[in-house]
Amino acid sequence: MKATHARLATVLEAIPNVGASVARDLRSIGIKQPQELIGRNPHSLYLALCDRTRTRQDPCVLDTFISAVRFMEGAPARPWWSYTAERKKKFPASSLAPRKTATARQRK
Repeated sequence: MKATHARLATVLEAIPNVGASVARDLRSIGIKQPQELIGRNPHSLYLALCDRTRTRQDPCVLDTFISAVRFMEGAPARPWWSYTAERKKKFPASSLAPRKTATARQRK
């Protein structure tokens, strides 16, 4: 059941727009409880997930992270796609690429 207010979200899956897959993604980057999203930067969470999975995630994942953080900070529940315009304005496509890390061959 989805929470209607942040204080009612006791598990990640209770946050609107967060299902099992997104909850698993959040847990993989260290977010275990809904309250841990308060004050977090959705873009940083997105980049952490890209780094963790070693692949560029679909930008809608960032939209979902924005919606989850905003909800936990007190915003009303809104569909994740209502944050697409904000994401496109604040985070150009080039900022969505995973950070490159040097491989052993590149360091030599």
